[in-house]
Amino acid sequence: MIREANQKAVLSPVERRQRNRNEMLTAILDASRAIMREEGAAALNLNEVARRVGLRTPSLYAYFSGKAALYDALFLLGIELFAERFRGAMSEPLLLWERLTVALETYMAFAQECPELYQLVFERPVPGFTPSEASMQASLSLLAEANAIVEGAFRAHGIVLPVPFNQATDLIIALQHGLTALHIANEPHLPAGEGRFGALIPTAVELFKSAWGAKSIEDIGREE
Repeated sequence: MIREANQKAVLSPVERRQRNRNEMLTAILDASRAIMREEGAAALNLNEVARRVGLRTPSLYAYFSGKAALYDALFLLGIELFAERFRGAMSEPLLLWERLTVALETYMAFAQECPELYQLVFERPVPGFTPSEASMQASLSLLAEANAIVEGAFRAHGIVLPVPFNQATDLIIALQHGLTALHIANEPHLPAGEGRFGALIPTAVELFKSAWGAKSIEDIGREE
């Protein structure tokens, strides 16, 4: 039985090459993220990436066709990691305004935990970089998913918004990004939800609740 298990564990040459390639791809992305955290998202340097992973710079092109392709892979990684955190947070059985609070906190926490990817995904720190069509589609799909969750929560609570739904979500996005940017700029050492701007999340949600939560379908029916 032990010999049989060992035989199954032996990789074929093709499998071994693929495993080695995957490990190098991960190492390149990790090194790139470290450089971006240390020097800024726009400071990615292929020579430094190659040095950190033990390759010659031309050898990087066996993994990425150039700096734009490397940035694109990092952009897609950022989308995937944020989506994982967001879906995990939204899977909890929460009421509408609790859900909105958690969404804002999740966004801010991602910016703190993965600042280099946050900048690449939600800002424009790299002049000339444009995500590929596939990466942009992943971003738009996540946005549509988030919008559907928020809209579904409003509908489930019978709330009639005084503005078109796309404007409501844009307001939420603008507020969450603004609070996060100010928190990161002023008190990046404090956890999400704390400090001068992080602690404003509950107050911001209360503002939305006051503006949008007052009138439900039942209220309108009583007025008629």
